[in-house]
Parts: sequence; structure tokens; C-alpha cells
Amino acid sequence: MLLSPLARARVKVARTLADAIRSSKGFSARLVGWRARSVEGCTVDPDVALMLALDDLMKSSDLRRFAPPEARARLAESVCMVEIPRLEGVAVSDVRLRGDAGPIPARKYVPEGLAAPSPCVVFYHGGGFVTGDLDTHDTFCRQLAVEGHVRVIAVDYRLAPEHRFPAAVDDGVAAFRDVAARAADFGVDPARIAVMGDSAGGNLSAVVSLKTRGETHRPALQVLLYPALDATCAHRSHAVFANGWMLTKGMIDWYYEHYLGPDPATRRNVDASPLLAPSVEGAPPALVFTAGFDPLRDEGVAYVERLTAAGVPARHACHESMIHGFVLTGGVAPACREETSRIVREASAALRDGFS
Repeated sequence: MLLSPLARARVKVARTLADAIRSSKGFSARLVGWRARSVEGCTVDPDVALMLALDDLMKSSDLRRFAPPEARARLAESVCMVEIPRLEGVAVSDVRLRGDAGPIPARKYVPEGLAAPSPCVVFYHGGGFVTGDLDTHDTFCRQLAVEGHVRVIAVDYRLAPEHRFPAAVDDGVAAFRDVAARAADFGVDPARIAVMGDSAGGNLSAVVSLKTRGETHRPALQVLLYPALDATCAHRSHAVFANGWMLTKGMIDWYYEHYLGPDPATRRNVDASPLLAPSVEGAPPALVFTAGFDPLRDEGVAYVERLTAAGVPARHACHESMIHGFVLTGGVAPACREETSRIVREASAALRDGFS
């Protein structure tokens, strides 16, 4: 989503204000306040804590007062305030993937010097199934392509409430199948295609991985970044981090109400809550990355436990000083940039060299 002139002006003002506050160490410390304290033995990164304090002032992460179209525009602004500069050295082009409901917009990233056929990541963006798009995650996808030295195909699946569940699932599965079926056209090695996503995109990656079990072409790897895996929100971390850490209970409910509708039973549908699937046997190997200060943290932990118990190779890393969404915030918190690069390297190595 391209920003309007007014939105660009707001981004500039917000960045200037944030820089001024950061330069005043005493004022910054007062703003951080209670977030400097340990929670369950962990302390949030200082730069992240300041970002959260500034969000308290600007209220930029609480989208509930907006209709979905405006919420999407506001999220795009927020991402521009905190993301790293776009990396060079990657060719970017728009493509169309085949879907049952019509063509699915997508964006292909090919880093310089990468010969075909190559490993590929099919990427599903986060945003609660309501917000987010190819532009909000463009900078991350460039980083993934350049630092991971892989092709990336980012999927612009349909969003709720205009297209409720299971539209995003249908698009996610169709997009993976089309990339695999046309691997040669995309310069992709069909045996080395991973699915990857953050938050809602992590949900779709897990669902695609389960729904394609037994097919000729299935993901070689699933990479889940602080994924949403259980829409019943019953895990302890939902209570511990319900407020104050960017993604709140109120926002989670807002997202799910738009995506799943009013029927509580839909939250237990396995295509909405893959953690509740009767069986996860036969799923592809998994890398699951969670954040220490995230209401979704325990869902990722529980999913790794289920995969491991079912004999699926799986590794989990909790980035203890991070919050939900940290892979998009490296522009204001160096630790977020470092942790994101570490994730990219690990995912690339597992896809390129095999899971071990």
C-alpha cells in the first residue's frame, strides 16, 4: 500500500519526535518506566521498550477505532516508521499466481548472482488476516532474499472482512501449489521450497504445510515467525502479555472477529487453529521463532511440542527480549535487526543444506 502525502508527513513527524526523545536519556528512561522491569525472568530490549512507550503516546498500534481499509493504511504508516532501509541487490517484479477464486497477486524477489534453479521461500505476510500486504513486508522480503540468498515469492492473499475465512487459506494453499507446479518458470528448485510467514502468515504457513501432506509437491520446510496457531487464545501467555506489549488482547479479538466471524466454533476449525489438528504427522520440518513478550508465545511452543511428539523434526528459538512483530522493527531497535538476520540465516541454511 503506497502512503498518501499526509501519511508520509505523519511518518516524518513521528520519526523526528522519536529521534528527539531517544536523544534525551533521562526522558527516555522515564518514558520506559515499568517496562524496564523483568517479567518471568526476562527483560525487554531497551530500544524496544522505548518504542512501546512512544506507541503509548501515539496510539499507532491500536487499530480498533478504524474501519479495516483505514486500519490497513495506518499499519502501513507504522511499518514505515520502524523498518530498516530497503536493501539493494535484488530484482523485484510483480507476478500472478493461479487461485480457485481468480489470480492471486504476488511479488518475486531474486537476489543478484543467484542462479536458477534455486531454493525458494513462499512468504505469507502478517497482519491478523485483516491488514498487511506486499508493501508492508517488502523490506523484510528484500532482506530475506539478499541475506538468505534465496528466491522469495510473497503472496497477497485475500483479506477479511471483505473475504472471511477460509479465503486466506484457499489462496495460501493455491499459491504454494502453483509455485511448485510452475517451479521451472520461476527459476525454483521444486525440492527446496519453504513456506514462511509472520503472525497470521505463520498460521497460513502451518496450515499449508498440513493441507499439502501426501501431495507430490509439499513444502520442504516451514518457518513460523511468532505464529498465530490457536484462535481459542487459551494459553497462559495471552493473559501474561494481554496489554502493553504492542499486540494486545483487544487487537487479537478484533482481528479474529473480522476473520472468523461471530461463531465461536469457527475458532476451533483446524484450518484456523492448526495447533488443534487431530494429527500433525507427516508435516514438513519446522523452524519456529517466538518472542518473549508476545501473547502468542506459548502457541508456538506448544506447536513445536506437538510436532516433535509426532516425529516431525522441529526446532524452536524464543527471542526473549523481543515483542510480536520484531522482524519489521529493525530500523529503531538494532537488536531486532540482528535477531532478524539470525533467523534469515538459519532458515536459509535449513532450506539450502537440509534440516539437522
